[in-house]
Amino acid sequence: MKKVITLGEVMLRLSPPAHQRFLQAQSFEIEFGGSEANVGANLAAWGISVQHLSAFPPHELGQAAIAKLRQLGIDTRFCYLRDGRLGTYFLEKGALDRGSKIIYDREHSSFSKLDPDIVDWEELFENADWLHWSGISPAISESTARLTLRAVTEAQKKGVKVSGDLNYRSNLWSYGKAAHEIMPELLKATQVMIAGKRDFEQCLNLGFKDFEDAASYAFEKFDQLEWISQTHRVTHSASHNTISAELHSRDNSFQSKSYDLTPIVDRVGTGDAFAAGLIYGLLHTTPQESIEMAMAAGALKHSVPGDQLHASLEEIREVMAGVSGRIKR
Repeated sequence: MKKVITLGEVMLRLSPPAHQRFLQAQSFEIEFGGSEANVGANLAAWGISVQHLSAFPPHELGQAAIAKLRQLGIDTRFCYLRDGRLGTYFLEKGALDRGSKIIYDREHSSFSKLDPDIVDWEELFENADWLHWSGISPAISESTARLTLRAVTEAQKKGVKVSGDLNYRSNLWSYGKAAHEIMPELLKATQVMIAGKRDFEQCLNLGFKDFEDAASYAFEKFDQLEWISQTHRVTHSASHNTISAELHSRDNSFQSKSYDLTPIVDRVGTGDAFAAGLIYGLLHTTPQESIEMAMAAGALKHSVPGDQLHASLEEIREVMAGVSGRIKR
């Protein structure tokens, strides 16, 4: 069985029911999720052994979040209980011409204070095949930036494959460092990168003509980089998107088929489902099938409420084959 390590914050998600606006809400639906943990949950559902590295407050909400990860099949031995709070985000789901809205409330979380020196890196990486990180973690605090760098450095020393989702979010970089001061060192130890033109520009402090220009620079600059993938999304409305993706090596490129998605149930976690599909594919199959699996998983997540995909490999392969959506009796 393959073993994947994911690293990142898990937050409490609060959403008004039935597409209500924040101003209308009298109650909130509760969900736990976070980009990297979502990736891990999807992989665990597909038979991958997953360990998640994070920190939670030592009260009932923190314990409930850890219990949720266990329920999703994730090994939580490296989920530490530390002082702080559980990060929270509020999601107002959009519809038609009204876009979705997210409000973050995650400062001073337990994860933001996690010291990399307390982690038993030897035990964490024992028999590991893959490490996945995202650009969210190093953006949260100086401690989590050091944690992410230590993780990719340990993976590099042990010959563990590393994937990253640059996922640049400007409103997170508020502790005195800019993305371009942190991210290049992480890219040096990463073999599989999910990023678009804007992500590369912000994380490298450079301008590029287009994605191809950015990818060419990244392959030339970072010797260990093997694959770069990006997704394409055309937003017709909050309820109707068209998506596709591509995967590039230094010598080849692979294009997924396009999906026309309407009506969308929940967009949150779709990029995480894509990342999980790509990791699973690159661990088990060909580059072309990997990008098709990634895009099919991402497309299917649009039909599932919550942060995680909750779909089997069989269902993903049905989407890939174009035979999905039929009633099963």
